[in-house]
Amino acid sequence: MTKHLADHGHGRGKGRVRAFMRIARAGRGFWHRSEAAGGNRRLVEFLRIARGRTA
Repeated sequence: MTKHLADHGHGRGKGRVRAFMRIARAGRGFWHRSEAAGGNRRLVEFLRIARGRTA
């Protein structure tokens, strides 16, 4: 009788973890953007929508 598919070991090495750690060590800037990146544009758009104006 063969093992169930979930019971088989995966051929994954340490490459995935190594790649993730390399990206994680690069700092937050890699996948997070700063709050000031958009400037005031986000606030202006919010206020425009709140006032009921369309583009």
